[in-house]
Amino acid sequence: MSIVKRVIKTALPASKKREFEQAYRLKKALFATRVFRSPASGMRVIGITGTNGKTTTCSFVNEIIKSTGKRTALYTTAYIEIAGKKIPNRSHMTVASAWSVQKFFADAKRKKVEWVILEITSHALDQYRINGVPLEIVAITNLTQDHLDYHGTMEQYANAKARIITDFSPKAVVLNADDEWFGFFAKKVKNKLITIGEGSANYQIKDLKLKASGMSLNLISAKGTLHLESKAVGHFNAFNIAMAATICQSMGCKREAIEAAVANLPIVPGRMEPIDMGQDFAVLVDYAHTPDALENVLKAARTISSANVRIVFGATGDRDTTKRTPMGEVAAEYADFIYLTDDETYSENGDTIREAVKKGIAAKGGLDKCTEIAERRDAIKRAFLESKKGDVVILAGIGHQDYRAMGATKLAWDERNVARDVLNEIIDERKS
Repeated sequence: MSIVKRVIKTALPASKKREFEQAYRLKKALFATRVFRSPASGMRVIGITGTNGKTTTCSFVNEIIKSTGKRTALYTTAYIEIAGKKIPNRSHMTVASAWSVQKFFADAKRKKVEWVILEITSHALDQYRINGVPLEIVAITNLTQDHLDYHGTMEQYANAKARIITDFSPKAVVLNADDEWFGFFAKKVKNKLITIGEGSANYQIKDLKLKASGMSLNLISAKGTLHLESKAVGHFNAFNIAMAATICQSMGCKREAIEAAVANLPIVPGRMEPIDMGQDFAVLVDYAHTPDALENVLKAARTISSANVRIVFGATGDRDTTKRTPMGEVAAEYADFIYLTDDETYSENGDTIREAVKKGIAAKGGLDKCTEIAERRDAIKRAFLESKKGDVVILAGIGHQDYRAMGATKLAWDERNVARDVLNEIIDERKS
């Protein structure tokens, strides 16, 4: 924590603390913009926010635009890409600071990037981290419970998300018409509103067919029909694909280019990412860490196999404590077997976190199918050892990250590599 933040927390009365913090954040953002000489000025920028699906939708938009021959830059939770060169986002923050954003745009400008795609969080919007960025097209994927430790209420969380519309006056706003908070956001739009959804929308998702190998759907609008096929799995990814295709068509991408690009979309790191070491059950690593996201991935697992669905997960320390019990409820409702373990504890006691999740599991009568193992690697191994042919194992919560914050220690951890190591270990043990 910086000296300035320590002074704010200790010297100011609570009534003035927020006001001072916001003024300080805005000054930092303005300073960063001046230092880098407003690098985003004149650039064409797409901003995407929402609770779930941000990284995936951003990545899909980036791949579609790149396929048309345009030079792009992308800033997401999972990775950063400028003119085709990818680097992992090791900060584990979607938008780490106003300084990092302005530096990113300066690098993109030097590489003569034409389009920039930004994943934007409610924290980034509330704390002016993208101040000075001209958002031409924005999208809100959905809004479900998350970050209430910071925002306090769902209304305040929604207001922070809405700033992507109200603070930037984009030319076009793409919203999910099927989302519970659609009406709230739609009222904020002053310019062009474009909607997607399975019901009444400008871009309607029709003829959706979900299967283990991916999906197909028709996206119908006044511009005609986009016939989309993808290797992505799950109902929630149909919305991510529809939103990405809608954004790209609204900015001028041709139908044929969108259809071809969607058919070849790569797997997004840590988002329903399969791990295959020759085992006879499926393993998927996903970043899901909210009740809604857990429900989405568990439902998606049902489209992959009719056998058992197993989930290894926990809840994050020092974050919204009110979502822990609902996460347990979701796991109990949609999984056949639960392996409750530690996610990232930060400064909290892992036992306390797991106990809160377990309350939700108990509330749904799921304790009989729950195994609690604090050590995450051991929990993963137990899940793999107990899996039968055709089962699906979801490793949820860590996703693409390359470390876990456990107490005061940053523990080196790549969930995908851990899964591979454990699978190899099991294979070797069975051979001997």
